[in-house]
Amino acid sequence: MQDLQFKRHRRLRRTESMRALVRETHLRTEDLIYPIFVVEGEGIRKEVPSMPGVHHVSLDHLTEEMNELVRLNIRSVIVFGVPGEKDEVGSQAYHEEGIVQRAIRQIKEEVPSLTVVADTCLCQYTDHGHCGIVRDGDIANDESLEYLTKTAVSQAEAGADIIAPSNMMDGFVAAIRRGLDEAGYSQIPVMSYAVKYASSFYGPFRDAAHSSPQFGDRRAYQMDPSNRLEAIREAESDVEEGADFLIVKPALAYLDIMREVKDRFNLPLVAYNVSGEYSMIKAAAQNGWVNEQEIVLEKLTSMKRAGADLIITYFAKDAAKWLNQ
Repeated sequence: MQDLQFKRHRRLRRTESMRALVRETHLRTEDLIYPIFVVEGEGIRKEVPSMPGVHHVSLDHLTEEMNELVRLNIRSVIVFGVPGEKDEVGSQAYHEEGIVQRAIRQIKEEVPSLTVVADTCLCQYTDHGHCGIVRDGDIANDESLEYLTKTAVSQAEAGADIIAPSNMMDGFVAAIRRGLDEAGYSQIPVMSYAVKYASSFYGPFRDAAHSSPQFGDRRAYQMDPSNRLEAIREAESDVEEGADFLIVKPALAYLDIMREVKDRFNLPLVAYNVSGEYSMIKAAAQNGWVNEQEIVLEKLTSMKRAGADLIITYFAKDAAKWLNQ
């Protein structure tokens, strides 16, 4: 054994304090963005059946929800709306008194320290459940851009700090950037869902947002999960059109895509830890099959290691409690 030559990597793993000293990737509460589902009505704080711990919240319960985030040192929230009525053009998405617009105004008035991200899409608001305007059974790309731009401007007017368009129409960043600038909101950044796959991991979200398509699916505008190079083309287009952040969605099954996007583009990268990823772990934890705290923190850290600067996650509250400990 005296003549053996090898490296002693374990020297840096010997104790917890040593491991902490040389740790390369750090997960912080400030990195987390918590999704909130606001609904019409009063006295509503109802758990989403397929997403334990996630609730539909009416505006009279919104402030207490936001105050809890502040106590946990979670500094950002992304707002999704579930309207009381829907139509073919999703008019409640851009209405001045739409559920998201009212929620944004309330949050900024009562909890101004929070950064409010507004999800900008039509699927929750259209009676057909698609992310754009339907004409003759197809999604009319350019006409959809007009409605999406109206939605973005209305959210900025309500006080949103960041606009996050998630529709995957061609040219959506360029259209929204121009619309915001012309309306006097050139200071509002665009957090683009630049790389959004047509994923099977979205099922519980559609339960939460009441946004399942009434016909067909979204594969004509969301990306094929088999494609890697297409993701780079999509991200590159959004950078050229003026995006300020890039989102990769889902996160866990696309860590390789996140790393490539981060390596190629010098913009803040956001991982969306989606509903299916959340619900699978919750179900396994409730059955005692996994240690929820350990597996969640490991999973979120893997997203940071893959290049994410920020993470949109339904685990934000749980993770913040564990990190604060």
